[in-house]
Amino acid sequence: MPEFVMVLLGLTLVAFLYASVGHGGASGYLAILSLTSYATMSNEWLKQHAWCLNLIVAGIAFHHYRRAGHHNSNLTLPFIVTSIPAAFVGGLMVVNDVIYDTLLSFVLIWAAIRIMQGVGVDREDEVKLPMKSVAMGTGIGIGGISGIIGVGGGIFLSPILVLKGWGTAKTVAATSAVFIWANSFAGLMGVIVRGGLDLDISILGPFVLCVILGGFIGARFGSAHSSQHTVRRLLAIVLILAALRRTLGMFGLWT
Repeated sequence: MPEFVMVLLGLTLVAFLYASVGHGGASGYLAILSLTSYATMSNEWLKQHAWCLNLIVAGIAFHHYRRAGHHNSNLTLPFIVTSIPAAFVGGLMVVNDVIYDTLLSFVLIWAAIRIMQGVGVDREDEVKLPMKSVAMGTGIGIGGISGIIGVGGGIFLSPILVLKGWGTAKTVAATSAVFIWANSFAGLMGVIVRGGLDLDISILGPFVLCVILGGFIGARFGSAHSSQHTVRRLLAIVLILAALRRTLGMFGLWT
């Protein structure tokens, strides 16, 4: 099977899995592309194309989760207000830090294990919203990191929300989706401002069609058909995949 077809199938699968938990899938797209001849492209090229796909899939996921009644604007807004400018600034920077990747991988795996163990809440009456100052401070940190490494921030925000009991799994998915969309857009704007935009429309076009298909099916499944428990398990899988991608990347297996 031609490599390009394999890439398209991989992107479709990643979009389905990530959209089912309200994520855009940037870490998954980077993993797929880095396992192919696209790995020879610059990190900037990979990051920007992943952001574009993020915008589409996160937008689809948010639409489905919001329509299903799972979005809580009181939870979402404090995080977004500060994360957008932080992601914009992060998009202006180019950083490569092995120590950061190591720590991040451990944190993601730890969070996935805790979520698999049942930590979190499943009913709205068990939810305790964070203080606005805490949410805004968290938004700054996650937004900045997201802009630097080229993701939307869902892999950081979702486990925090779940483990702190700040939302049910589906509420977290809705918040993560809009958070990811906003950060991906801000990060991309940062790249444009510094004159570093490098998109290949002839390649991006087929990628977009595939993630639209996978994202639509995944978001519909997660928001309307799966249980809170299933969404939490899927989130744990997504976190493990993200950690695996970053860990192998440190050894040059995924660039």
